[in-house]
Amino acid sequence: MDFAFSEDQQAFGQSARALFGDWCTDEALRAHDTGSAPFMQALWGHCVSTGLHAMLLGESSGGLGLGMTDLAAVLEEQGRALALVPLAEHQLAAAAVERFVAPDAAPTLAPVVDRAASGEGLLALSLDALAAPRGPGLHAREHEGALLIGGLVPAVSLGAQAHSLVAPVWLNGALRLICMPLQGEGLRLVEGRSQRHLALADVHVHGLRLSSHHLLAPGALGWVEPRWIAGLAAQQLGVGDGQLARTVEYISQRKQFGRVIGSFQLVAGQMADCKIALEALRSAQAQLLYRLDAGLGCQAQALSVKVLAAQAAHAVGHKAQHVHGGIGVDVTYPIHRYQFWCRALANSLGGSESALERLGDWLADNDCLGWKYDLPEDTGAAHAH
Repeated sequence: MDFAFSEDQQAFGQSARALFGDWCTDEALRAHDTGSAPFMQALWGHCVSTGLHAMLLGESSGGLGLGMTDLAAVLEEQGRALALVPLAEHQLAAAAVERFVAPDAAPTLAPVVDRAASGEGLLALSLDALAAPRGPGLHAREHEGALLIGGLVPAVSLGAQAHSLVAPVWLNGALRLICMPLQGEGLRLVEGRSQRHLALADVHVHGLRLSSHHLLAPGALGWVEPRWIAGLAAQQLGVGDGQLARTVEYISQRKQFGRVIGSFQLVAGQMADCKIALEALRSAQAQLLYRLDAGLGCQAQALSVKVLAAQAAHAVGHKAQHVHGGIGVDVTYPIHRYQFWCRALANSLGGSESALERLGDWLADNDCLGWKYDLPEDTGAAHAH
């Protein structure tokens, strides 16, 4: 099989690599780390001007009308450069609203998509609560023709900078996606900053009253989650490749006992393990991207990719950090940033443990390898036994 990107996809990736390479030098990343900016806002402006922020949005909405494979080529370059911009979450949230807004709700939510497509405003996306032990902490109930919403959405990336948030909410015993504003009465934001210097905010909601038009159609959550997993995996591939390249450069120069440490069998074996973990992830992610863009069922593939991405993050992150020795813990040296990104990507959506539990449940209900043979349970049809 040919897993290579098409010429157009390669062109997107190459243009993204050039853009991120110009803006994400070690000096620029160090300046961001020591500053107070919530994310790399100047770089985000260039992402908007080149259309990278709206690749998944339809052309009628001002986007490029492309698929996840195209976006993945860009996200991989983002990860390689450690570019701290909300490329995936912003447009995934906007594309979900665009695709799953109810016809009668279009006047309410169309401005949200328009602002996202033009780059005038940010959209936040938070799905980590899906892996929380008690499920999402956001709940809604119907009251006098409207929705009363309460609860907590923790650690929302750029929650204080975004104008709207797309997140799962409990309603009548079922999970739905809701697009809610992040300003106004009934909201309290507690701001913080992640280890990789990205602004976060706990969103406390109490008595927020919204029309039912802010609810997305029932299929929205199943559409967004596997695409978010594919995006995280693409970023992890880039982070891992970049981390491995810098590590190989280091061990090819650092000497111990009169020899470069890269010539030691143990060190070379560790680097080989890292490469194997990344290539295993790349193959699984390629299949997931294909199925997403082909409209095929992909629950098991997405969960498998999430497991492999988390495992690769841990393996590559720790082995690369380890062979740097004492210099690896010096934050004036750049390798630590890759480790912070690996941790953030691996822990998203609950890490590998949550994905393995869900994958086990899927396998218990589907005792055939559907992702290999395209059986009914894997194409979205009812379970067949």
